[in-house]
Amino acid sequence: MLGALGSVAAGAALTSCGVPAAYVAPEGRARRDDSARDKTLHFANWPLYIDTSEDRPTRRPTLDAFTGRTGIAVTYTEEINDNDEFFGKVSPSLMNHQETGRDLVVISDWMCARFVRLGWVQEMDRTRQPHVARHLDPLLRTPHFDEGRRFSVPWQSGITGIAYNRRRLGREIRRVSDLWSDDLRGRVTLLSGMDEAFALLLQGDGVDIARWTADDFHRMCDRVERLVRAGHIRRFTGNDYIKDLAAGDVLACQAYSGDVIQLQNDDPDIEFVVPEEGAELWAESLMIPNLARHKANAELLVDHYYRPEVAAELAGWVNYVCPVPAARDVLASSRDAETAALAEDPLIFPDDAMRRRLTIARDITSVERREFGKRWNALAGL
Repeated sequence: MLGALGSVAAGAALTSCGVPAAYVAPEGRARRDDSARDKTLHFANWPLYIDTSEDRPTRRPTLDAFTGRTGIAVTYTEEINDNDEFFGKVSPSLMNHQETGRDLVVISDWMCARFVRLGWVQEMDRTRQPHVARHLDPLLRTPHFDEGRRFSVPWQSGITGIAYNRRRLGREIRRVSDLWSDDLRGRVTLLSGMDEAFALLLQGDGVDIARWTADDFHRMCDRVERLVRAGHIRRFTGNDYIKDLAAGDVLACQAYSGDVIQLQNDDPDIEFVVPEEGAELWAESLMIPNLARHKANAELLVDHYYRPEVAAELAGWVNYVCPVPAARDVLASSRDAETAALAEDPLIFPDDAMRRRLTIARDITSVERREFGKRWNALAGL
C-alpha cells in the first residue's frame, strides 16, 4: 500500500511540474536489439490496408518480397480497428516501461502525436532508410508533432474533403459553404470524430489550420450548433457515411478520398471535392514502440515500402494518397491499362493545383483535447 501511495505521489508531483506521469525519457525507450540474430518482426496494422494475392487472400506479395530479399519473416496482424481502442490496448505496457510485443504499428497521425509527446516510440535510424530519405513526399515531411519525421513515417495518406452525388444534387459543390445551401437541408452529414471533422470546417471559415486558435474552434462549433438546431445536418457519422451516400439518403458529406475511389467504381456520379478554401492532408504512420525487440528489422521494412516499385504495388490495392510520388511513374509504365490509369487519379497522386490546397493541420494538445473534445462530443451526440 505504501508503494502504491508513493507511486501516486510521484505521479502527482510530475503532473504538477507539467510532465505527464506516463512520459518515458529517451534513455528508457530502447532495449537490446535482437534483429541480427532473430530475423523476424511483428507488424500490427489496420484491416484491408495491404495488398493481397487474388487467388490466396492470406498471401501478401509486398511482404513476401521483403522476406525474399532480406530473409526477415514478418508476423502481420490486422488488429488495429480504432485509434483510441488500440491506445487503450498498449498504453498499460508503454507507461509501465514494458514491451508491447509489437515492433511496428500503424496509427493515425493525430494519435501518433500523443505517442510522440508521451515518449512511447523510438527515433528511427535513417541510415537504414535511404528510400525514405529520398522518396517521402515533401508535403508530409514536417508535421507539427514530428518535425523531420524522426519518429514516424507515413504508411498511406489521404484527404478529408467533400463527397456528393452530382446527378442527384443537380449542381456542383466547390466550397465548404455550399454544404449549407437550402437544397441540402437534412441531406448533409459530418464526420463524428473531432480530429477527422474539425480541420475542413475551420478551412471553410477561412482559418489557416496550421495555426488555428481556440477562438477559431469555438466559432466553428457555434456555426455547427446552429446548423444542427435548424435540422440542416442530418447526423454525424463514422465510415457509415458510405452507405448513406450510396443509397441517396444524403446528397453531400464529409468524406475520405480513399473511400470515394471505391464508391466511384459503383457510381461514377459520386464526386470528391477538395474545396477552394483547401482541405486537410493527413496520414496514418508507421512507428516503432518502445522496447521493440526487432528495431533494425522494422526500420528495414519501413524502407522497403518506400521503394517506388513497392509503393506502386501497394497504392494499386489500397487506393489512398501514395506518400511516394515516384511510384506514379512506375504505375504509368504498366502494360495493364487499368493499372496505368491509377497514375492519373488525383486522389492517389494529387496534381499540382490540388496539392496547393492541401495542408497538414496542427495537432490538438492534451490540454485542448479535454476542453474541445467535451464541446465537440456534445454537438455530435457522442
